[in-house]
Amino acid sequence: MKALGIDPGTKTFDLTVIDGEEVMWERSIDTVTVADNPQSLIEAIEEADGVNIIVGPSGYGVPITFNRDIIDPRRFALEVLLLTRDEDLESGMEKDELGIHVYEAIVKVVVELWRRDLPVCYIPSCILLPTIPAYRKINKLDMGTADKMAAAALGVFDQSSRDGIDYAEVNFILVEMGFGYNAAIAIEKGKIVDAVGGTLFQTGFLSMGAIDGEIAVMGRRWIRSDVFHGGVADICGVLSLDEAVDGYEQFKEPFYSAIESMLEGLEKNVRSLTSSVKEPKEIILSGRYSRHERFRKLVRERLEEIAPVRQLSNLPGAETSKEAAQGYAMIGEGISGGVFSSLIRHMRIDEAHGTVLNWVFHPRLKDAKRRLLKTYIETVKKPKL
Repeated sequence: MKALGIDPGTKTFDLTVIDGEEVMWERSIDTVTVADNPQSLIEAIEEADGVNIIVGPSGYGVPITFNRDIIDPRRFALEVLLLTRDEDLESGMEKDELGIHVYEAIVKVVVELWRRDLPVCYIPSCILLPTIPAYRKINKLDMGTADKMAAAALGVFDQSSRDGIDYAEVNFILVEMGFGYNAAIAIEKGKIVDAVGGTLFQTGFLSMGAIDGEIAVMGRRWIRSDVFHGGVADICGVLSLDEAVDGYEQFKEPFYSAIESMLEGLEKNVRSLTSSVKEPKEIILSGRYSRHERFRKLVRERLEEIAPVRQLSNLPGAETSKEAAQGYAMIGEGISGGVFSSLIRHMRIDEAHGTVLNWVFHPRLKDAKRRLLKTYIETVKKPKL
């Protein structure tokens, strides 16, 4: 069973092919390149050759949905996977917003994969999983996007394999540190039970994270690309973590305050999850910036007081692909009945249902909630409600 996972990162699209538990092939393509020319990704998929299933870029997540069940791929991608409207996409592209290039790329890729009738499926984010109690989901949407959920699946397999234990004995907190967002996911007994997603996290590299409601009111009108602003990059005026850490180590402002806010936010969010997983065996780091040596050292110093900290291990054979891409491929392989099928069943990924706005109750969001549900029903043949 050969499965291909596509992780749509803010900086790169990573593609990984696995055969059983081993990575056989990898590619990384700049996100801007994919947005400008989706054919570049299709050509990479064709180069992979002979895959049984492809897990496509799934954004904010959807119950497991196959290409054959999609009626309107563009609306499905734009409005269901990305919670976005045409005007937001057009506005962001006109301004050359880095984050919106990801959305443009995902929409084009989903349409192209559907047009070619490839064996593609799309997967849930954390909030759609039945393993997180409903009371933890109240008035939340981002508890870890589909790529973060995929990395957590790799984490469950990793600890189980490394320690020689059953999935039911796995217990840790995953900290995902990406170019755009950070996230923390709590795993207990091998299941995702709580999480703090990127836009709820305090200070990411691009994203401002959790926002004071009073500030939101003062902003009046917000658009999709706003979620990619307010973080370290805007505070420091740089798009390089190296430059930001240089300034931090020299105690220069605003670099010191920006990185300190990011580090303290990581610690606070991980500590908040210890109310759900009382004694995590370890904290596992993943994502692009977990491989940044100096920043990782700063993170370790913060988190080692909570639990031992280590890097998420790759699948055998992986050299360049990000952890989320490997997780995407694992989930696809498991959905298709391969060696990871028991992991999918254990984590109850196949039981995801509803939309990511199911648990939002603010009256101002009634129309948005209704619109998303309507679009989901209209763009998919067999909606899982």
